[in-house]
Amino acid sequence: MDNKKIVTKTWHEKHRENLSIGHRIADSLAKGMGSWAFIIIQTILVTVWVAFNIIAYVYRWDPYPFILLNLLFSTQAAYSAPIIMMSQNRQNERDRFQAEEDYKTNVEAKKEIDELQKAIHRIENDKLAEIINKLNEIQQNK
Repeated sequence: MDNKKIVTKTWHEKHRENLSIGHRIADSLAKGMGSWAFIIIQTILVTVWVAFNIIAYVYRWDPYPFILLNLLFSTQAAYSAPIIMMSQNRQNERDRFQAEEDYKTNVEAKKEIDELQKAIHRIENDKLAEIINKLNEIQQNK
């Protein structure tokens, strides 16, 4: 007897296998940029940047209105927006793939349910016919 296990992969595992390195990097960056840790760290860095440039007496590398800081924010936005959009596109692909897998599962489950209902109906009819036969036998014996 052959004891081979059939290993089926989840829709998530199947989808994950198809991702390129670029897709995985974009997802990781989008996940990092969408976290509280990123927001907190960026807030601290901006606060330190502004504070040093306000209180510096000798050398202010970015005096008010903080043009260099604005340039850094613009550069960050220019790169982060497409990366986040790539990640969202992949999320849409994952959702579409999951919906397809769910649909296939639902179709298979419906087929099984239909077969079970037919089997139950057949058993009920057989039992009912058997009961009617027994009742007829009892009536004939009276």
